[in-house]
Amino acid sequence: MIRITFLCVLLGVFTLTNSNAQDKKPASPKETVKGKIGNTNVEIVYSRPSSRGRTMIGGNEKFGEVWRTGANDATTIEFDNDVKIEGKDLAAGKYALFTIPNENEWTIIFNKEHKQWGAYKYKESDDALRVNVKAGKPASFVETFTIAIEKDQVVLKWENSSVAFKVKG
Repeated sequence: MIRITFLCVLLGVFTLTNSNAQDKKPASPKETVKGKIGNTNVEIVYSRPSSRGRTMIGGNEKFGEVWRTGANDATTIEFDNDVKIEGKDLAAGKYALFTIPNENEWTIIFNKEHKQWGAYKYKESDDALRVNVKAGKPASFVETFTIAIEKDQVVLKWENSSVAFKVKG
């Protein structure tokens, strides 16, 4: 009898623990953004970290260092046609989207090695293109990192930082 009671309690604890684990949302949920710029389809896949009271850009994500531009896997961006990024040619394809944030200017990096975790194995020699863009500020504080396709540009916003790069398809 004691064994049956013990097994029932153990089964109940396991079931409760397992159901709670399944209900837990990831800290940085994955997001897919799709849009069209000119004749080009654009798809961006990234994970969306939140600030949660921390200073991220210029804090956890240091100025002057390569950042995976999101969380978890490296962010990917894919174009189905050749495009111009800030006036520079980029062939159709799928790229890891890295950035180097700074206070006044960010470097946007399109890296050929799109299958990687974070920026830990990032190699500058695999860059297909780098462009520099001016940094700005969003209209209000942005708690969760966001990438959007707006008209002819891709916009990145987080906390008090906002950058955009022009795409011509």
